[in-house]
Amino acid sequence: MEIEFWWLLALPLFFALGWLAARIDIRQVVHESRALPRSYLSGLNFLLNEQPDKAIDAFVEAVRIDPQTIELHFALGSLFRRRGETDRAIRMHQLLVDREDLSEEQRLQALGELGQDFLKAGLLDRAEAVFMRLRGTRADDVALRYLLEIYQQEKDWAKAIEIAGFLTDHDSLHWRTDVANFHCELATQALASSRFDEVRRHVEEALAINRRCVRASLIQGDLLLAEGRDEDALEAWKRIESQDPVYLALAAQRVMDVYGRLGRIEQGHQLLRSWLERHPSLDLLDELFHWEIDKLGAKAAYDLVREELRRNPTLLGLDKLLEAALLTAPSELRGDIDMIKQLIHGHTRKVARYRCDACGFKARQFHWRCPACGGWETYPPRRTEEFDLTP
Repeated sequence: MEIEFWWLLALPLFFALGWLAARIDIRQVVHESRALPRSYLSGLNFLLNEQPDKAIDAFVEAVRIDPQTIELHFALGSLFRRRGETDRAIRMHQLLVDREDLSEEQRLQALGELGQDFLKAGLLDRAEAVFMRLRGTRADDVALRYLLEIYQQEKDWAKAIEIAGFLTDHDSLHWRTDVANFHCELATQALASSRFDEVRRHVEEALAINRRCVRASLIQGDLLLAEGRDEDALEAWKRIESQDPVYLALAAQRVMDVYGRLGRIEQGHQLLRSWLERHPSLDLLDELFHWEIDKLGAKAAYDLVREELRRNPTLLGLDKLLEAALLTAPSELRGDIDMIKQLIHGHTRKVARYRCDACGFKARQFHWRCPACGGWETYPPRRTEEFDLTP
Protein backbone atom coordinates (compact mmCIF):
# COMPACT_ATOMS: atom_id res chain seq x y z
CA MET A 1 0.00 0.00 0.00
CA GLU A 2 1.45 3.36 -1.00
CA ILE A 3 1.37 6.21 1.52
CA GLU A 4 0.39 9.57 0.15
CA PHE A 5 2.87 12.33 0.95
CA TRP A 6 0.22 14.69 2.29
CA TRP A 7 -0.67 12.15 5.04
CA LEU A 8 2.70 12.83 6.59
CA LEU A 9 1.82 16.51 6.82
CA ALA A 10 -1.70 15.86 8.15
CA LEU A 11 -0.71 13.67 11.11
CA PRO A 12 1.21 16.39 13.01
CA LEU A 13 -1.63 18.82 12.28
CA PHE A 14 -4.22 16.48 13.80
CA PHE A 15 -2.03 15.97 16.86
CA ALA A 16 -1.65 19.74 17.32
CA LEU A 17 -5.42 20.30 17.06
CA GLY A 18 -6.16 17.55 19.65
CA TRP A 19 -3.61 18.99 22.08
CA LEU A 20 -5.12 22.48 21.65
CA ALA A 21 -8.70 21.20 22.27
CA ALA A 22 -7.58 19.40 25.44
CA ARG A 23 -5.91 22.55 26.74
CA ILE A 24 -9.07 24.56 26.09
CA ASP A 25 -11.22 21.98 27.97
CA ILE A 26 -8.82 21.91 30.92
CA ARG A 27 -8.78 25.70 31.15
CA GLN A 28 -12.57 25.77 30.98
CA VAL A 29 -12.87 23.22 33.84
CA VAL A 30 -10.33 25.12 35.96
CA HIS A 31 -12.13 28.39 35.27
CA GLU A 32 -15.53 26.95 36.23
CA SER A 33 -14.20 25.31 39.39
CA ARG A 34 -12.61 28.61 40.46
CA ALA A 35 -15.88 30.38 39.74
CA LEU A 36 -17.77 28.12 42.16
CA PRO A 37 -18.21 29.59 45.64
CA ARG A 38 -15.88 27.97 48.14
CA SER A 39 -18.87 27.24 50.38
CA TYR A 40 -20.33 25.04 47.60
CA LEU A 41 -17.24 22.83 47.64
CA SER A 42 -17.33 22.80 51.43
CA GLY A 43 -20.94 21.63 51.28
CA LEU A 44 -19.99 18.74 48.99
CA ASN A 45 -17.22 17.82 51.42
CA PHE A 46 -19.67 17.80 54.34
CA LEU A 47 -22.04 15.59 52.36
CA LEU A 48 -19.25 13.11 51.64
CA ASN A 49 -18.42 13.04 55.35
CA GLU A 50 -22.10 12.45 56.25
CA GLN A 51 -22.59 15.83 57.93
CA PRO A 52 -25.90 16.95 56.32
CA ASP A 53 -26.61 19.87 58.67
CA LYS A 54 -23.24 21.50 57.98
CA ALA A 55 -23.67 20.76 54.27
CA ILE A 56 -27.00 22.62 54.22
CA ASP A 57 -25.47 25.64 55.95
CA ALA A 58 -22.66 25.67 53.40
CA PHE A 59 -25.05 25.43 50.45
CA VAL A 60 -27.21 28.24 51.87
CA GLU A 61 -24.06 30.37 52.04
CA ALA A 62 -23.25 29.44 48.41
CA VAL A 63 -26.70 30.60 47.33
CA ARG A 64 -26.23 33.88 49.19
CA ILE A 65 -22.86 34.51 47.49
CA ASP A 66 -24.01 33.43 44.02
CA PRO A 67 -27.78 33.88 43.56
CA GLN A 68 -27.51 32.54 39.99
CA THR A 69 -27.22 28.94 41.19
CA ILE A 70 -30.79 28.02 40.22
CA GLU A 71 -30.39 24.24 40.45
CA LEU A 72 -28.95 24.60 43.93
CA HIS A 73 -32.04 26.61 44.92
CA PHE A 74 -34.24 23.76 43.73
CA ALA A 75 -32.17 21.14 45.52
CA LEU A 76 -32.16 23.05 48.81
CA GLY A 77 -35.88 23.76 48.65
CA SER A 78 -36.70 20.09 48.15
CA LEU A 79 -34.32 19.11 50.92
CA PHE A 80 -35.93 21.56 53.35
CA ARG A 81 -39.37 20.16 52.53
CA ARG A 82 -38.27 16.57 53.10
CA ARG A 83 -36.79 17.58 56.46
CA GLY A 84 -40.06 19.24 57.47
CA GLU A 85 -38.63 22.77 57.31
CA THR A 86 -41.51 23.97 55.17
CA ASP A 87 -41.02 27.68 55.97
CA ARG A 88 -37.51 27.62 54.55
CA ALA A 89 -38.65 25.56 51.56
CA ILE A 90 -41.44 28.05 50.82
CA ARG A 91 -39.04 31.01 50.98
CA MET A 92 -36.54 29.27 48.70
CA HIS A 93 -39.10 28.36 46.04
CA GLN A 94 -40.93 31.69 46.31
CA LEU A 95 -37.64 33.46 45.51
CA LEU A 96 -37.35 31.34 42.38
CA VAL A 97 -40.93 32.06 41.29
CA ASP A 98 -40.32 35.80 41.66
CA ARG A 99 -37.16 35.80 39.55
CA GLU A 100 -37.44 37.28 36.08
CA ASP A 101 -34.51 35.42 34.50
CA LEU A 102 -36.08 31.95 34.75
CA SER A 103 -37.05 29.99 31.67
CA GLU A 104 -40.68 28.91 31.29
CA GLU A 105 -39.76 25.32 32.21
CA GLN A 106 -37.94 26.44 35.35
CA ARG A 107 -40.82 28.69 36.39
CA LEU A 108 -43.30 25.81 36.08
CA GLN A 109 -40.97 23.63 38.12
CA ALA A 110 -40.66 26.32 40.80
CA LEU A 111 -44.44 26.70 41.00
CA GLY A 112 -44.86 22.95 41.33
CA GLU A 113 -42.32 22.80 44.14
CA LEU A 114 -43.96 25.77 45.89
CA GLY A 115 -47.36 24.06 45.71
CA GLN A 116 -45.88 20.93 47.28
CA ASP A 117 -44.40 23.08 50.06
CA PHE A 118 -47.80 24.58 50.85
CA LEU A 119 -49.39 21.12 50.76
CA LYS A 120 -46.77 19.71 53.15
CA ALA A 121 -47.32 22.68 55.47
CA GLY A 122 -51.09 22.09 55.51
CA LEU A 123 -51.83 25.37 53.72
CA LEU A 124 -54.34 23.74 51.41
CA ASP A 125 -55.95 26.91 50.06
CA ARG A 126 -52.58 28.35 49.02
CA ALA A 127 -51.50 25.00 47.55
CA GLU A 128 -54.75 24.86 45.56
CA ALA A 129 -54.17 28.37 44.19
CA VAL A 130 -50.66 27.45 43.02
CA PHE A 131 -51.72 24.22 41.31
CA MET A 132 -54.65 26.00 39.64
CA ARG A 133 -52.05 28.32 38.07
CA LEU A 134 -50.43 25.23 36.55
CA ARG A 135 -53.63 24.06 34.85
CA GLY A 136 -53.38 24.16 31.07
CA THR A 137 -49.56 24.14 31.12
CA ARG A 138 -47.09 21.32 30.50
CA ALA A 139 -47.41 20.57 34.22
CA ASP A 140 -51.17 20.08 33.97
CA ASP A 141 -51.16 16.37 34.84
CA VAL A 142 -49.02 16.95 37.94
CA ALA A 143 -51.29 19.81 38.98
CA LEU A 144 -54.38 17.62 38.61
CA ARG A 145 -52.96 14.90 40.84
CA TYR A 146 -52.06 17.31 43.60
CA LEU A 147 -55.44 19.05 43.32
CA LEU A 148 -57.09 15.64 43.67
CA GLU A 149 -55.11 15.04 46.86
CA ILE A 150 -56.07 18.47 48.22
CA TYR A 151 -59.80 17.93 47.62
CA GLN A 152 -59.62 14.52 49.29
CA GLN A 153 -57.97 16.07 52.35
CA GLU A 154 -60.64 18.78 52.39
CA LYS A 155 -63.35 16.11 51.84
CA ASP A 156 -64.66 18.16 48.92
CA TRP A 157 -65.81 15.07 47.05
CA ALA A 158 -67.69 16.94 44.30
CA LYS A 159 -64.52 18.78 43.26
CA ALA A 160 -62.52 15.56 43.57
CA ILE A 161 -64.89 13.87 41.09
CA GLU A 162 -64.63 16.82 38.71
CA ILE A 163 -60.82 16.90 38.79
CA ALA A 164 -60.55 13.12 38.44
CA GLY A 165 -62.44 13.39 35.16
CA PHE A 166 -59.53 15.33 33.63
CA LEU A 167 -56.86 12.74 34.48
CA THR A 168 -55.35 10.91 31.54
CA ASP A 169 -55.73 7.46 33.17
CA HIS A 170 -59.43 7.83 33.94
CA ASP A 171 -60.16 4.37 32.53
CA SER A 172 -57.84 2.52 34.91
CA LEU A 173 -59.07 0.27 37.74
CA HIS A 174 -57.34 2.54 40.25
CA TRP A 175 -59.22 5.57 38.92
CA ARG A 176 -62.58 3.73 38.95
CA THR A 177 -62.04 2.56 42.53
CA ASP A 178 -61.22 6.06 43.74
CA VAL A 179 -64.05 7.88 41.99
CA ALA A 180 -66.61 5.27 43.03
CA ASN A 181 -65.58 5.91 46.63
CA PHE A 182 -65.95 9.68 46.13
CA HIS A 183 -69.56 9.02 45.13
CA CYS A 184 -69.97 6.74 48.15
CA GLU A 185 -68.76 9.52 50.44
CA LEU A 186 -71.40 11.85 49.00
CA ALA A 187 -74.03 9.10 49.26
CA THR A 188 -73.17 8.55 52.94
CA GLN A 189 -73.55 12.25 53.66
CA ALA A 190 -76.87 12.38 51.84
CA LEU A 191 -78.16 9.26 53.65
CA ALA A 192 -77.40 10.85 57.03
CA SER A 193 -79.67 13.77 56.00
CA SER A 194 -82.37 11.49 54.52
CA ARG A 195 -81.86 12.89 51.01
CA PHE A 196 -82.77 9.57 49.44
CA ASP A 197 -82.88 10.67 45.79
CA GLU A 198 -79.36 12.04 46.09
CA VAL A 199 -78.20 8.80 47.75
CA ARG A 200 -79.69 6.74 44.92
CA ARG A 201 -78.02 8.91 42.27
CA HIS A 202 -74.55 8.63 43.80
CA VAL A 203 -74.88 4.88 44.42
CA GLU A 204 -75.89 4.33 40.80
CA GLU A 205 -72.95 6.48 39.64
CA ALA A 206 -70.56 4.48 41.82
CA LEU A 207 -71.80 1.14 40.49
CA ALA A 208 -71.74 2.42 36.91
CA ILE A 209 -68.08 3.39 37.33
CA ASN A 210 -67.10 0.29 39.29
CA ARG A 211 -69.62 -2.56 39.31
CA ARG A 212 -67.51 -4.34 41.96
CA CYS A 213 -67.84 -1.48 44.43
CA VAL A 214 -68.82 -3.26 47.66
CA ARG A 215 -69.28 -0.01 49.51
CA ALA A 216 -71.95 1.12 47.04
CA SER A 217 -73.87 -2.14 47.61
CA LEU A 218 -73.71 -1.65 51.37
CA ILE A 219 -75.06 1.89 51.08
CA GLN A 220 -77.70 0.81 48.59
CA GLY A 221 -78.91 -1.79 51.08
CA ASP A 222 -79.02 0.86 53.83
CA LEU A 223 -81.06 3.12 51.53
CA LEU A 224 -83.55 0.38 50.68
CA LEU A 225 -83.85 -0.50 54.36
CA ALA A 226 -84.57 3.15 55.21
CA GLU A 227 -87.32 3.09 52.57
CA GLY A 228 -88.86 -0.01 54.16
CA ARG A 229 -87.81 -2.37 51.35
CA ASP A 230 -86.28 -5.12 53.47
CA GLU A 231 -86.18 -7.84 50.83
CA ASP A 232 -84.48 -5.55 48.30
CA ALA A 233 -81.98 -4.52 50.97
CA LEU A 234 -81.07 -8.17 51.54
CA GLU A 235 -80.54 -8.68 47.81
CA ALA A 236 -78.21 -5.67 47.68
CA TRP A 237 -76.10 -7.06 50.53
CA LYS A 238 -76.08 -10.59 49.10
CA ARG A 239 -74.59 -9.15 45.91
CA ILE A 240 -71.37 -8.49 47.85
CA GLU A 241 -70.46 -12.17 47.62
CA SER A 242 -70.08 -11.86 43.84
CA GLN A 243 -68.29 -8.49 44.10
CA ASP A 244 -65.67 -9.29 46.75
CA PRO A 245 -66.47 -11.87 49.45
CA VAL A 246 -63.71 -10.52 51.71
CA TYR A 247 -66.16 -7.76 52.69
CA LEU A 248 -69.09 -10.04 53.63
CA ALA A 249 -68.42 -9.51 57.34
CA LEU A 250 -69.40 -5.85 56.93
CA ALA A 251 -72.91 -6.92 55.91
CA ALA A 252 -73.34 -9.75 58.41
CA GLN A 253 -74.91 -7.74 61.24
CA ARG A 254 -77.20 -5.92 58.82
CA VAL A 255 -78.37 -9.20 57.30
CA MET A 256 -79.12 -10.81 60.65
CA ASP A 257 -81.04 -7.75 61.88
CA VAL A 258 -83.30 -7.75 58.81
CA TYR A 259 -83.93 -11.51 58.93
CA GLY A 260 -84.78 -11.13 62.61
CA ARG A 261 -87.28 -8.38 61.85
CA LEU A 262 -88.83 -10.55 59.12
CA GLY A 263 -89.16 -13.45 61.56
CA ARG A 264 -86.77 -15.65 59.54
CA ILE A 265 -83.85 -15.89 61.91
CA GLU A 266 -82.96 -19.47 60.97
CA GLN A 267 -82.73 -18.53 57.28
CA GLY A 268 -80.36 -15.69 58.10
CA HIS A 269 -78.32 -17.98 60.33
CA GLN A 270 -77.94 -20.54 57.56
CA LEU A 271 -76.92 -17.82 55.10
CA LEU A 272 -74.10 -16.64 57.36
CA ARG A 273 -72.97 -20.22 58.00
CA SER A 274 -72.81 -20.81 54.24
CA TRP A 275 -70.81 -17.61 53.76
CA LEU A 276 -68.34 -18.68 56.43
CA GLU A 277 -67.98 -22.14 54.88
CA ARG A 278 -67.30 -20.78 51.40
CA HIS A 279 -65.27 -17.72 52.43
CA PRO A 280 -63.46 -18.23 55.76
CA SER A 281 -63.12 -14.91 57.60
CA LEU A 282 -62.21 -14.12 61.19
CA ASP A 283 -64.51 -11.09 61.22
CA LEU A 284 -67.39 -13.14 59.84
CA LEU A 285 -66.67 -15.84 62.43
CA ASP A 286 -66.72 -13.19 65.13
CA GLU A 287 -70.13 -11.87 64.03
CA LEU A 288 -71.61 -15.36 63.85
CA PHE A 289 -70.00 -16.38 67.15
CA HIS A 290 -71.56 -13.53 69.12
CA TRP A 291 -74.93 -14.08 67.45
CA GLU A 292 -74.92 -17.77 68.42
CA ILE A 293 -73.96 -16.99 72.03
CA ASP A 294 -76.87 -14.53 72.28
CA LYS A 295 -79.48 -16.61 70.44
CA LEU A 296 -78.42 -20.27 70.70
CA GLY A 297 -76.18 -20.39 73.74
CA ALA A 298 -72.53 -20.98 74.53
CA LYS A 299 -72.59 -24.67 73.50
CA ALA A 300 -73.69 -23.83 69.95
CA ALA A 301 -71.04 -21.08 69.72
CA TYR A 302 -68.42 -23.54 71.01
CA ASP A 303 -69.35 -26.13 68.37
CA LEU A 304 -69.25 -23.45 65.65
CA VAL A 305 -65.74 -22.29 66.52
CA ARG A 306 -64.43 -25.84 67.03
CA GLU A 307 -65.64 -26.80 63.56
CA GLU A 308 -64.08 -23.69 62.03
CA LEU A 309 -60.78 -24.29 63.83
CA ARG A 310 -60.53 -27.73 62.29
CA ARG A 311 -60.85 -26.18 58.83
CA ASN A 312 -58.84 -22.99 59.47
CA PRO A 313 -56.68 -23.12 62.61
CA THR A 314 -55.98 -19.60 63.93
CA LEU A 315 -55.05 -18.06 67.27
CA LEU A 316 -58.02 -15.70 67.03
CA GLY A 317 -60.32 -18.69 66.52
CA LEU A 318 -58.77 -20.44 69.51
CA ASP A 319 -59.37 -17.31 71.58
CA LYS A 320 -63.09 -17.50 70.67
CA LEU A 321 -63.16 -21.23 71.50
CA LEU A 322 -61.75 -20.56 74.98
CA GLU A 323 -64.27 -17.76 75.47
CA ALA A 324 -67.13 -20.17 74.79
CA ALA A 325 -65.47 -22.90 76.86
CA LEU A 326 -65.40 -20.58 79.87
CA LEU A 327 -69.18 -20.34 79.73
CA THR A 328 -69.74 -24.10 79.51
CA ALA A 329 -66.90 -25.54 81.61
CA PRO A 330 -67.35 -26.75 85.19
CA SER A 331 -66.47 -24.16 87.81
CA GLU A 332 -63.33 -26.04 88.93
CA LEU A 333 -61.84 -25.78 85.40
CA ARG A 334 -62.70 -22.18 84.66
CA GLY A 335 -59.63 -20.79 86.41
CA ASP A 336 -57.27 -22.85 84.25
CA ILE A 337 -59.19 -22.09 81.06
CA ASP A 338 -59.21 -18.38 81.88
CA MET A 339 -55.44 -18.45 82.46
CA ILE A 340 -54.87 -20.10 79.07
CA LYS A 341 -57.26 -17.64 77.43
CA GLN A 342 -55.36 -14.66 78.84
CA LEU A 343 -52.08 -16.05 77.48
CA ILE A 344 -53.60 -16.62 74.04
CA HIS A 345 -55.30 -13.23 74.08
CA GLY A 346 -51.95 -11.53 74.66
CA HIS A 347 -50.68 -13.04 71.41
CA THR A 348 -53.85 -12.41 69.42
CA ARG A 349 -53.56 -8.67 70.06
CA LYS A 350 -50.58 -8.67 67.69
CA VAL A 351 -52.37 -10.52 64.87
CA ALA A 352 -55.84 -9.01 65.26
CA ARG A 353 -55.07 -5.87 63.26
CA TYR A 354 -56.04 -4.87 59.76
CA ARG A 355 -53.23 -4.23 57.27
CA CYS A 356 -53.05 -2.12 54.14
CA ASP A 357 -52.18 -4.10 51.01
CA ALA A 358 -50.33 -1.12 49.54
CA CYS A 359 -48.14 0.23 52.35
CA GLY A 360 -48.46 -2.32 55.17
CA PHE A 361 -49.96 0.14 57.69
CA LYS A 362 -51.69 -1.70 60.56
CA ALA A 363 -54.53 -0.60 62.83
CA ARG A 364 -57.30 -2.18 64.89
CA GLN A 365 -60.07 -0.34 63.04
CA PHE A 366 -61.23 -0.92 59.47
CA HIS A 367 -60.95 2.01 57.03
CA TRP A 368 -62.19 2.40 53.47
CA ARG A 369 -59.20 4.65 52.86
CA CYS A 370 -55.80 3.82 54.34
CA PRO A 371 -54.84 6.51 56.90
CA ALA A 372 -51.17 6.17 55.94
CA CYS A 373 -50.91 6.03 52.13
CA GLY A 374 -54.40 7.30 51.24
CA GLY A 375 -55.25 4.31 49.05
CA TRP A 376 -58.93 3.45 48.61
CA GLU A 377 -59.97 -0.15 49.33
CA THR A 378 -56.37 -1.14 50.01
CA TYR A 379 -57.30 -1.89 53.63
CA PRO A 380 -59.53 -5.01 53.46
CA PRO A 381 -61.35 -6.36 56.54
CA ARG A 382 -58.87 -9.19 56.98
CA ARG A 383 -56.80 -9.63 60.11
CA THR A 384 -53.02 -9.85 59.95
CA GLU A 385 -53.17 -13.54 60.87
CA GLU A 386 -55.28 -14.23 57.79
CA PHE A 387 -52.64 -12.61 55.56
CA ASP A 388 -50.04 -14.89 57.11
CA LEU A 389 -52.19 -17.98 56.46
CA THR A 390 -53.03 -17.07 52.85
CA PRO A 391 -51.00 -19.19 50.36
